[in-house]
Amino acid sequence: MLDKDIESVLISQTDIQNIVSRLGREITRDYHDRFPIVLGLLKGCVPFMAELLKVLDFHLEVAFMNVSSYHGGIESTGDVRIDMDLASPVKGRHVLLTEDIIDTGRTIKAVSDLLLYRGAASVKVVTLMDKPEGRIKDFVPDYIGRSIPKIFVVGFGLDYEERYRNLPYVGVLKEHVYTTKE
Repeated sequence: MLDKDIESVLISQTDIQNIVSRLGREITRDYHDRFPIVLGLLKGCVPFMAELLKVLDFHLEVAFMNVSSYHGGIESTGDVRIDMDLASPVKGRHVLLTEDIIDTGRTIKAVSDLLLYRGAASVKVVTLMDKPEGRIKDFVPDYIGRSIPKIFVVGFGLDYEERYRNLPYVGVLKEHVYTTKE
């Protein structure tokens, strides 16, 4: 049913599994002797973070924040809002921020700066997808699954008006879906 709204598959289920395996090896190599907080930014991070946690071979703490700059629509509003802060203190801790996609860089930069201000020993970012052409804030993730062009994608956690998050792949949404209202 949802597939009818997808123009094309950008990152398949198999591609996602390969990306996650590669990232897991890199992150395990870098964090094997630490006890980091793996911090997911809700809601889009959930499928990616769930898969990533399965391949990280070290002790870690899991935490979440609900942070948004989209508030519906297909473009960031620039208004970064924290709807749910993390419960764990970060002072002196290494934090691995987990994101589904980095586009403008506003949200991830604001959260990274906040965690450093709160005394985190380090803040690194892992993202399934990086969209550097959309960047407004100067930001480069530490671990990148795949760079993608400046197109609107959904699936595997990414949504349009809270829909399509449950697709098992990342796809390009047909333009008529977000340009016409039923």
